[in-house]
Amino acid sequence: MNTPSPLKLTLVIAAVILCWAYSPIGVHMGLHSYSPGQLALLRFLIASVFMAGVAWVVGIGRPHVRDLPWLLVLGFFGVFLHHISLNHGQQWVTAAASSVLAQSAPLFSVLIAFFCLKERVSIWRWGCVLLGLAGVLVVIWGDQGVGDIDPRGLLILLAACSWSVYFAIQRHYAHRYSPLTMACYMVWSGTLMLCVNLPGLPAAILQAPLPENFAVLVLGIFPSALAYLAWGYVLKHVEVSRASVAMYLIPPVAMVMAATLLGEHVALQVILGAVIVLASVAAISLEGRWRSIVPADRAQKPSVRRIEQASSD
Repeated sequence: MNTPSPLKLTLVIAAVILCWAYSPIGVHMGLHSYSPGQLALLRFLIASVFMAGVAWVVGIGRPHVRDLPWLLVLGFFGVFLHHISLNHGQQWVTAAASSVLAQSAPLFSVLIAFFCLKERVSIWRWGCVLLGLAGVLVVIWGDQGVGDIDPRGLLILLAACSWSVYFAIQRHYAHRYSPLTMACYMVWSGTLMLCVNLPGLPAAILQAPLPENFAVLVLGIFPSALAYLAWGYVLKHVEVSRASVAMYLIPPVAMVMAATLLGEHVALQVILGAVIVLASVAAISLEGRWRSIVPADRAQKPSVRRIEQASSD
């Protein structure tokens, strides 16, 4: 397999960041004409058709019968619950704040690991979780003000938690299927569940203004389909720990896009909260890298001691 040039990888990563940063902006525009459920269904109907075309050209593997229930579970958490919660929550917060809250998923991954998977969680990670949750409060405070906080806006945190569950399950099946195959079955199964929102959707499409329908079309093709394919390409050539660093750029880019395309005023508290949340998430990932470095250092210490003894002799 040919290794792509650094420039090509950089351009692909930049495209992924732009696609996913656009997501809260497209959702905000689509909610003017569609209900949260209708918007999620229309978005993933478009993505499903696009992914079907890609799968027909490239070709994907067939799922094992024993894996079908779990693929449906992946579709439920990765598409259905995540995007229904995200769309409902974004009715009550700005696109900029939504982009930050959605990036809090690693914080919930730690909680899921402790309470559901019974894994040991270090004091460092608990501190990161507390710091991140404090950053979430700062974002909500800066976005709506303490007295004007609508609890329904916190559904975005449910979306982040749902994404964490999806990622925890997906890790166990990633070795069985290619990234394209996994993405296709996740999108298709989640879209099937979203069909409960089909009543009234055709009429809503006809009544929606052209700019908002175009925004949803972009939402379905780029963040919901192309970004997943591009991200899978990146992960083939770059370590996950290194590639995931680029995800920290999504909220700042989303803030710029929200200010430019939607005219949103991004409060200073939201920016401060974003820094706190992203710093806590980055600190969680750094601990994993430190753990991989420390054993290597310890393995080298005996040889280092022998060299030092030989030089002293």
